[in-house]
Amino acid sequence: MTGRFARLLGLAAVLLATVACQTGPAQAAPVWEPSSQSAATRHDVVTWGASADQMGQGTADRGYRLVVHTSAAGSGLRVRLSNAFGDRPLTLDSVYAGLQSQGAALKPGSNKRLTFDGARTVTVPAGATAWSDPLPGSLPAGSNLVVSLHSPDAAGPATGHWMAMQTSYATQGDHTAEESAANWTETTGSWWYLDSVSVRPKDPDTGAVVALGDSITDGWASTSDQNRRWPDYLARRLQKADTEVKGVADEGISGNQVLADGAGQAALKRLDRDVLSQPGVRAVFLFEGVNDIKAHTGVTAADLIAGYQEVVRRAHAAGKCVVASTVGPFEGWSEWDPAGEAVRQQVNQYIRTSGEFDGIADFDRILRSPYDQARMLPFLDGGDHIHPNDKGMQAMADSVDLASLDCGR
Repeated sequence: MTGRFARLLGLAAVLLATVACQTGPAQAAPVWEPSSQSAATRHDVVTWGASADQMGQGTADRGYRLVVHTSAAGSGLRVRLSNAFGDRPLTLDSVYAGLQSQGAALKPGSNKRLTFDGARTVTVPAGATAWSDPLPGSLPAGSNLVVSLHSPDAAGPATGHWMAMQTSYATQGDHTAEESAANWTETTGSWWYLDSVSVRPKDPDTGAVVALGDSITDGWASTSDQNRRWPDYLARRLQKADTEVKGVADEGISGNQVLADGAGQAALKRLDRDVLSQPGVRAVFLFEGVNDIKAHTGVTAADLIAGYQEVVRRAHAAGKCVVASTVGPFEGWSEWDPAGEAVRQQVNQYIRTSGEFDGIADFDRILRSPYDQARMLPFLDGGDHIHPNDKGMQAMADSVDLASLDCGR
């Protein structure tokens, strides 16, 4: 049975179970494009995501206006709020979604209140997440979506994503309903309490890929506010390609490791929350390991390979494809040494030849200098010899075999 045929059978079952309660098309709101299909004929797919991590302390009566860039188009937008690292319940009494005009200003008529089980207020338990209700109307691919939220009593450890490579905005008091930028005078380089956005694509076979990685995937050394991380370039390729995979979630954390906690929880520990729980995921793109190698903690190639194998086992058990990339060159970075380079070469040989993955992307081959294969090609180097620049990010995305992102599991 092909993956597409299995999905069609599943869709038929959903239709039979829900046909009695179908409703007519949702009414369009200003600026949002009108929706033309009922909820029963579509499924949710992640259109944006960012890994949850522990931030600083939450602040009462604080508002955030968070700018995110979507990938897949669709209707029925939903957002996921996260209190994964909180030590007490988090109450959000006002959450809106709109479209960016410029800076903190929104396109007129686009800012719409989100509800949670029909209520305007949601309380997210410590360690939990909460999805909003679907918002009527459709969202185009590649939109700058703005999620504005306010908490009257936030305190204790906050949850968010600290290195957004995107300017968002903050204020004191509840100004979430305002489309003007007048009261949003503070800026923040982080995303607070928001970790996922989903839509319901017109094509019910549409799926998504989630990139699991470290600072290279997170976009460090790419141009801020321009969406030039390699997953962004991949998303733009997918929108133009004849493929069912359209959604992209960037689940990179700067400094992250596969095996050990440190900069964020280890990839193995956050795999379920950040990756497998995302709606509509067809493939996991695994590009991580350089921080394990350069940390000089004694991690061997066998250790890292065992970590990769666990990702594959768990993702396959969840019915997801796994595409893995080789670890890129980093000679010239302060932590590089010959012993670590030997581990990198062994790991890359395994990735290329083991046959355990559903697809391979050879970012090492794309990024390395032909004259010194332990070093990055200067033309693609962001300046620190480990993080690619915008051109390097695009070269990586351009090298991905799009067909490998849908293995039919």
